[in-house]
Amino acid sequence: MLLNELKGIGQKTENLFEKVGVSSVEDLLEYYPRYYDVFEEPVIVRKLDCDRTQAVKATVVRDVAVKKVRNLQIVTAYLRDSEGYGIKAIRFNAPYLRSKLKNGDVYIFRGFVRESKGSFEIEQPKIFTIKEYTLKMGEMQPVYPLTHGLTNTLVQKSVAQALNIIDIKENLPVSVIEKYSLEDRRVAIKNIHFPKNMKELSTARKRLVFDEFFEFINTLRNLKDNNKNEKNEYILEEPDKVKNLIKNLPYNLTSAQLRTWEEIKKDISSPKVMNRLIQGDVGSGKTIVAFLALITAALNGYQGALMAPTEVLARQHFEQLKETLEKNNIDLCPVILVGSMTAKEKRMVYQDIESGTADVIIGTHALIQDKVKYKNLALVVTDEQHRFGVRQREAISGKGSRPHTIVMSATPIPRTLAIIMYGDLDISIIDELPAGRRPIANCVVGKDYRYNAYNFIEKQVAQGRQVYIICPTVEYSEAVEGENVIEYADKLKQIFPPAINVSFLHGRMKPAEKNDIMEKFSKNEIQVLVSTTVVEVGVNVPNATVMMVENAERFGLAQLHQLRGRVGRGKFQSYCIFINGSEKKEAKDRLEILNKSNDGFFIANEDLKLRGPGDFFGVRQSGDFEFKIGDIMNDADTLKKAADAINLIESGELYVSDEEMEMMNTSKISSINI
Repeated sequence: MLLNELKGIGQKTENLFEKVGVSSVEDLLEYYPRYYDVFEEPVIVRKLDCDRTQAVKATVVRDVAVKKVRNLQIVTAYLRDSEGYGIKAIRFNAPYLRSKLKNGDVYIFRGFVRESKGSFEIEQPKIFTIKEYTLKMGEMQPVYPLTHGLTNTLVQKSVAQALNIIDIKENLPVSVIEKYSLEDRRVAIKNIHFPKNMKELSTARKRLVFDEFFEFINTLRNLKDNNKNEKNEYILEEPDKVKNLIKNLPYNLTSAQLRTWEEIKKDISSPKVMNRLIQGDVGSGKTIVAFLALITAALNGYQGALMAPTEVLARQHFEQLKETLEKNNIDLCPVILVGSMTAKEKRMVYQDIESGTADVIIGTHALIQDKVKYKNLALVVTDEQHRFGVRQREAISGKGSRPHTIVMSATPIPRTLAIIMYGDLDISIIDELPAGRRPIANCVVGKDYRYNAYNFIEKQVAQGRQVYIICPTVEYSEAVEGENVIEYADKLKQIFPPAINVSFLHGRMKPAEKNDIMEKFSKNEIQVLVSTTVVEVGVNVPNATVMMVENAERFGLAQLHQLRGRVGRGKFQSYCIFINGSEKKEAKDRLEILNKSNDGFFIANEDLKLRGPGDFFGVRQSGDFEFKIGDIMNDADTLKKAADAINLIESGELYVSDEEMEMMNTSKISSINI
């Protein structure tokens, strides 16, 4: 059903929904809320908790003050509660409040509570009359991901309308629903958008997460069945030049790298097409193994392609490969293809690829465009697999006549989950780090350590080093408590001396902007980079020696380990500072695991043991697999149940009718980015 069939949705609104990936009413119903705004009872000042959103009933006690700081207007209202305790309410760029908030007026102020210089402040509060707030108490308001021009109210109204007119069909076999005690799909979709309480939300989410995992695993099994009998058209043998390259490397390959290389050689010389995952911790040396495979394909007279998730990473791989070839006197013609190249540059590369002059092609998504025609593509490598979808993987594989496939991932997920998530692939694990690498020095500290950390960072920069600082959000959010990138970068510019160039990076920036920032950081034109987790897959900057993570308790351990892997890549001692913003013992105990080990697989397993039922309101925990609602770490039990259900169907232990089987086999997972 088309979106414009809903009342109130014209072309302009339709275009806005398109920007967030919603092009039909069915898409709209699967456009799940990011979080739920729960209106709690207002409290008095002495019962406020720091670092979370709360409501306080208070009286305005003096005129509202407006102060200009550069382009910012800081509006401060001075309030007092019924017991006489004071609190300040601070809003940005809202000078109209000076006339709205009169001395003696009583309102409910709801916002993020902080402690500053011994007193409470409530940031960016929404202001309600007592009557307005009373009507809202207890509500769970869905809050959706938005784009400029698309309001939360519009999305809510559109979803409510869609629920009333569309027939939501069941998508699971009856036997599966009964065995796993799953809620009716229609009820689940209604309650994920408009739950009356946490119980309704939890039950709905359980059903929809199961749906997503079930559909995904089923599709992967079908892919594996289709691939397993594929005849190998590219029998590749290891050339002497590759054997010599391995001998002449300035370091010895680890036994895990050599084992993986043997598995690849066996695959590419066998009668069947290779589909292999190389899973290795950050810095374990996956890239050199991929280079060996690409060079082998080229020296056998074919083409090999490597697809990286970012331009910066693609350029880095290209330079590394060129250097490796030159040092070993291997005469090949590598080329790079990325979006920022000029039309003329791209045309020349297209010609070289189509003619076969280019035998190793490195690039981004540009490699799978229609204009790119390969002469004899025998091998495809995708780096950082979790950044590419199944369909993208199929797209580049479709450029050749069933080329061999290697996918690489630094995501340290437990092997049990990896086998489920990569069900169509054989798995190689590189579980050793190269000899001689200095272990990263870690510390888990509270917020009161922050200024000590700033002093340490300043000293590191004075020695010529660089720093990453990670924040959980892009900008201020009422719902996700924690530091945000934009304000944090501004704050550091005031704290650090002018000689230290501070900049920020986040996922909402345009690709060209992100590339520019990362290029400048790699050249040490930027010394301190404040970022979201977008840097977890990024450029290799050996000069970066400090990784500081604010509100570390908001992230999964596996993701924190990924972030930590951005440093420790050069000859200098590196450090990772995890700032714990929580007073809870569970948060401290969990983060302490990072102090015990730098082994990503150990950490992932420990993380899995510690996790509860998941966090509905926080930063996504695993962050690496972009399901619409599921999270492979938080929802590991559901993932295993979905895999179990598929196994029981395949073995005949669960009855599925012919009609249900057809429904399963025609399902689509294009929305799942994995």
